[in-house]
Amino acid sequence: MNETLAKWVEESRRIVFFGGAGVSTESGIPDFRSVDGLYNQQYDYPPETILSHTFFMRKTEEFFRFYRNKMLFPDALPNAAHRKLAHWEAAGKLTGIVTQNIDGLHQKAGSKRVYELHGSVLRNYCMKCRKFYSLDDIMHTQGVPRCTCGGVIKPDVVLYEEPLDNEVVTRACAAIEQADMMIIGGTSLNVYPAAGLVDLYRGSRLVLVNLSGTPQDDRADLVIRERIGQVFAELP
Repeated sequence: MNETLAKWVEESRRIVFFGGAGVSTESGIPDFRSVDGLYNQQYDYPPETILSHTFFMRKTEEFFRFYRNKMLFPDALPNAAHRKLAHWEAAGKLTGIVTQNIDGLHQKAGSKRVYELHGSVLRNYCMKCRKFYSLDDIMHTQGVPRCTCGGVIKPDVVLYEEPLDNEVVTRACAAIEQADMMIIGGTSLNVYPAAGLVDLYRGSRLVLVNLSGTPQDDRADLVIRERIGQVFAELP
């Protein structure tokens, strides 16, 4: 099956990649919903609750204690999947990466056209004056990080109860609609509204690379049940 994938990649000119947590796990970042992921560990509150807008506003210090301990991986490095996608973009074959991940590893690998549906831990803003703060700034604070103006600094990530960024969604949708090949990797396609964007693809080369089944398996033109890093490492 990987021979088919390689052939389609060679023949395509407008590839779009749609990725989830499985793309990052091979860089040492835990998958929230895996057997050993955050969602199966025990805390005073469930991760879904902690990572909500309501919790952030009401229990900000507890939010940041969890966030620093479980959400930030500044030393993580891109894996074979990140690197191959960056190579395709540089070669003019890939027109966009639509990602549900917030770790910035696609950019670290060299990709430019990255549509981060759920934001990024690399960007942080004061809720009062909108001053920018880096991940390093957050890592070197304790408790609730505060701006020089006194405002609370919030990570530029989409928390539960918060809407996706309209501009990012619009650009992601345009890339998917214009694609002549779409590769979905490392995602169960169970997180909405992000997963719904896949329905915009109307081409005949829909590829799914994921260890477990997804709601789109029956629709896919090629399904590969292997680790995405391994699959991409084998591609020419």
